Amino acid sequence: MTLDPGHFHAALIHKRSYPQVSPKVFIYAPLGRDLLAHLAHIHQFNTRAENPTAWELEIYTGADFLERMLSDRRGHIVVLAGRNRDKIRRIQACLDAGLHVLADKPWILDPAELPALDKALRSARRRGLIAYDIMTERFEVTNMLQRDLVQDREVFGEIEHGSETAPAVVMESVHHIYKTVAGAPVFRPVSFFDIEEQGEALSDVGTHLVDLVQWILFADQALDWRKDIAVLSAERWPESLSREQFARVTGVTEFPESLRRWVNGDKLDYYCNNRVHYTLRGVHVQLDVLWRYEAPPGAGDTHYAVFRGSRSRIEIRQGEAENFRPELYVIPNREDDRDALRAVLAQRVQQWQDRYPGIGLADRDGALWITIPDALRVGHEAHFGQVVEDFLQFLEDPSRMPAWETPNMRVNYAVTTQGVALARRSQPEQKQ
Repeated sequence: MTLDPGHFHAALIHKRSYPQVSPKVFIYAPLGRDLLAHLAHIHQFNTRAENPTAWELEIYTGADFLERMLSDRRGHIVVLAGRNRDKIRRIQACLDAGLHVLADKPWILDPAELPALDKALRSARRRGLIAYDIMTERFEVTNMLQRDLVQDREVFGEIEHGSETAPAVVMESVHHIYKTVAGAPVFRPVSFFDIEEQGEALSDVGTHLVDLVQWILFADQALDWRKDIAVLSAERWPESLSREQFARVTGVTEFPESLRRWVNGDKLDYYCNNRVHYTLRGVHVQLDVLWRYEAPPGAGDTHYAVFRGSRSRIEIRQGEAENFRPELYVIPNREDDRDALRAVLAQRVQQWQDRYPGIGLADRDGALWITIPDALRVGHEAHFGQVVEDFLQFLEDPSRMPAWETPNMRVNYAVTTQGVALARRSQPEQKQ
């Protein structure tokens, strides 16, 4: 069952079929542009020439769509994406009804909602239900390899702790408001630009970066949000959109009343850029979560990540030199260590062939470059299907759910919500 799809990620769950899942999909949502955009995506998946899906849709659009879904119980899995302000309440209602939940980030936007998150996770555990956050970036091959290398003491050494001026971990994510998904321009609902509904960049996209930091740095370890993190500083600033830009992505020609507080003259100040500096078990981390209106020709969303160890630093770059594809580099801290490090990496490349067939090692601009064949680059949209596969395995055998998932999810949302709250206190919105 799909509940009130307010983001295209709900549709990407259906880009492929799953043998364990019936083709019957029950959608409960108000009739409007968001629902129509969701249906258009699924129609595209069902009618494409290559490997089409065969989803059969039954749709209910009454005002009581949530209550009707809970009473109908036409399935036992609920998919949620978008509608972030009210999401945790809806998740709790689904769990109270005995339903498994697959929900896109973010689950909460405010530190005051952390107790509600705890309650939902306790409810799932007590009832034997799976409540799962859609962390797609764990399936990006460069992130997986970066994790392997950071955990390899012969390659990476020990993680440096860094400082406020020189963090040991730095990540930057750049997303774009106008983009294409599944070959078609993305429709952005008006609510996407309401930061009280959608969230700012850190509380939304930033969940992926916080998750990656702890997933890479402390692999398979459970963290404690009450003692393992400290949010030190945070910033925020807007991306200003013209009426023409806003209309291009929403189909709405004037800024609506719901966004009036962020309208400055003839521009909409969309507070979609954040920087946060925090420590994780004493390691200094800086995250820049950024939005631009549109990518340059030939480019798309980009990801940069560096982890600094005592032997080397492990970097993902996705700039013009990489043809805007993520590439993975190992940079020795000492030049006289390069040959020994190259020899270790050559061994790893051979050992990885079963997991990463075709992976290689080369030199590029003074760095040791882990070359990745196109066959391993499945793309962001395919990662949603990989998340669903894991989710379905957990449904079949709940013991396969890692013990660190729940506590580390709490850490994730503690960092994102506290970071945004601190940024808002430090830099309130300004009117011209």
